[in-house]
Amino acid sequence: MEDILYGLMDWAGIEAIVYSEEDHPHNILGPHLVEEGLLIQTYIPTAREIKVKLYKQEKEYFMTKEEEDFFAVLIPKLKRISDYTLVVTYDNGITREIKDPYSYNQILTDKDLSKFSDGIHYNIYDKLGAHPMEINGVKGVHFAVWAPNAVRVSVVGDFNLWDGRRHPMNRLKDSGVFELFIPELTEGDIYKYEIKVKGGMVVLKADPYANRSELRPNNASVVCDLSHYQWEDNDWLNTRKSKDYKKEPVNIYELHLGSFKKPGTEEREFYNYRELAPMISDYVMEMGYTHVELMPVMEHPYDGSWGYQVTGYYSPTARYGAPEDFMYFVDFLHQKGIGVILDWVPAHFPKDSFGLASFDGTCLYEHLDPRQGSHPHWGTLIYNYGRPQVSLFLIANALFWIDKYHIDGMRMDAVASMLYLDYGKNAGEWVANKYGGRENLEAMDMLKHLNSIAKKRKDGVMLIAEESTSWPKVTGSLEEGGMGFDLKWNMGWMNDFTNYMKVDPLFRKGRHGELTFSMVYAYSEKFILVLSHDEVVHGKGSMIQKMPGNLEDKFSNLRIAYGFMMCHPGKKLLFMGQDFAQYSEWDEKKEIDWNLLKEERNASLNLYVKELNNFYQKNPALYTLDFEEKGFEWISCLDADHSIVVFIRKTENVRDTLLVVCNFTPVVYENFLIGVPFPGKYKEIFNSDYERFGGKGYCNKRIKTSKQTGADGREDSLAITVPPLGITIFSCTPVNTVTEKKTAKKAAKEVTNETKKETVKEITTKETPKGASKEAPRGKGRKHN
Repeated sequence: MEDILYGLMDWAGIEAIVYSEEDHPHNILGPHLVEEGLLIQTYIPTAREIKVKLYKQEKEYFMTKEEEDFFAVLIPKLKRISDYTLVVTYDNGITREIKDPYSYNQILTDKDLSKFSDGIHYNIYDKLGAHPMEINGVKGVHFAVWAPNAVRVSVVGDFNLWDGRRHPMNRLKDSGVFELFIPELTEGDIYKYEIKVKGGMVVLKADPYANRSELRPNNASVVCDLSHYQWEDNDWLNTRKSKDYKKEPVNIYELHLGSFKKPGTEEREFYNYRELAPMISDYVMEMGYTHVELMPVMEHPYDGSWGYQVTGYYSPTARYGAPEDFMYFVDFLHQKGIGVILDWVPAHFPKDSFGLASFDGTCLYEHLDPRQGSHPHWGTLIYNYGRPQVSLFLIANALFWIDKYHIDGMRMDAVASMLYLDYGKNAGEWVANKYGGRENLEAMDMLKHLNSIAKKRKDGVMLIAEESTSWPKVTGSLEEGGMGFDLKWNMGWMNDFTNYMKVDPLFRKGRHGELTFSMVYAYSEKFILVLSHDEVVHGKGSMIQKMPGNLEDKFSNLRIAYGFMMCHPGKKLLFMGQDFAQYSEWDEKKEIDWNLLKEERNASLNLYVKELNNFYQKNPALYTLDFEEKGFEWISCLDADHSIVVFIRKTENVRDTLLVVCNFTPVVYENFLIGVPFPGKYKEIFNSDYERFGGKGYCNKRIKTSKQTGADGREDSLAITVPPLGITIFSCTPVNTVTEKKTAKKAAKEVTNETKKETVKEITTKETPKGASKEAPRGKGRKHN
């Protein structure tokens, strides 16, 4: 028997196993039917003795040690593979009974591999990575990773002493995918992939598709099952599908989870997702925001990157808890009526050795040429969007957060850096496309691909571009040659407007164009107006510190700034802390200065933002036609000398019209004449100078009727009080509507009077017939003659 067994040995394959260079270990290890019976081979370092236990036959067979740590046995006459275990006695005397990982067949199908290679397997996250599963009654974990240029890939972890010789993975045909099912592993086990690259060097890599990661500074992946959580937000998801967010209020509170609030103890650095959920939802609901936007929650090693240098694209950061905790966070906010948008970083990734960089010993996810594959200013690497598997990694990742975490929107960071090959580079530092241009054609295709797939889902999710240039048709339809995004951050407005607001009011008349220019291109894209975290870091000062003048003037300036933003066409976004005028720049290492709400000025501004947010939601004119020219009309945009602009916001219903007057100087104007869109009644319904907001109380207390006096090119006008550094908003009731209401009221009064007369007449002239009851008949009335 020994001679027969020896003759069955594939010594070249055994040597590859022993020297840890075999990429098809299933060809050698595990059970194999041969003419003489069942051949079982295993390689277990530090094993002293191994027996094969056959369950059905209730027999045990000692394995022969053929090579160092390599064992084999031939079980004669067996014609089919029987269920078995390995009883292993190690050199420390411990004996364990284990299931053989190499006794399981290929799990990923040829269809999976083909779709992956073509870049169209949109739920590839359910296939690659680590997934707990049960096969033939045996529980374990299936691992799969893409590393086409590796010599060998192994799964390593505490469960196998981080020894890459113990669990080499099987290469699946020419797909570049390796897989292995390891029995008896469970959730919570930590692991990495040990990759032997060409040249013999061995590297340890975190799983690109890992659903959970260790808390930094540790960086291993963690086995996780995402199917346990029981969602309770079906009503929210169903409602989301039927809503047209373009015609709905969208007012976003941007925040960083780690510095929204902190526990304030040495023992704890961060709150858990579950603890943050009620804190954030209570504040957001109180303030009247519709959505939160979270700075990246994907795993990242460096706190100071704020999450924008991602190493775990499929893993919520462990700083705030486990994946189920983040599911709870999203679920909780949905049940409170709050949408959740995630910042997402498909533009670049860091060079950390355990991450995607040189993943299989080659530039797999990035470009080989640094002119194509490197951001010189950021010190990060650029994805090779032309590889279908790389493009799919990103497309599937966006869909993963939507599917697994019920996310309502993905805001894509640094899209401009993706679209331009020369972004942040000097001459000679970039490579032109095949047409000689600077457009990144592969990145364009990837973004269009993602947007097309997302739109087919019809689930109401918003895809938002942070694109800082004038790239055409970012939110244009794919059918008409656009990029297909739903919304775009209006970076131009943000820069122009903040620059304008920084200027002393005395000199604003010379910068008037910065205030009004945004309306020249307002309908070229579907914009979100943003005052984001980017504007309150790196020496830019907080929003209140940008404002000129003494402290009182700063607050007045900030009130009109927020008021103008809210009335300008476009959806809205404001970063945390700016709605109560935090004085210091944002610092991710500490929580925002909530103690300022104890100060009268800050509390008054916070109240102002709260009422402004609620005013926005209650007035359809401020959001229904955000992206249609008929929703906005200038009354006066050329009065640079007064630094005053007047405009109206509209819906299809004229009764919704709002007249908005903004004064960007500290001068009070009494009886200031402004043109009006039509004759009628005008009532001030909001004013940033109300005393409860910290203002002086310059307002218009009575309803005003327009006069037939020309102003601003209009036939009718109003004489109003214009508050200093203030915004005042009027409701508009057309004169014909007023007349209709008066006529209807008069007619109703006349009908009532006539009815009363007829009733009195009927009662005084009516006789009761003899024998009839004096009680009124029930049911339908009768007429008496």
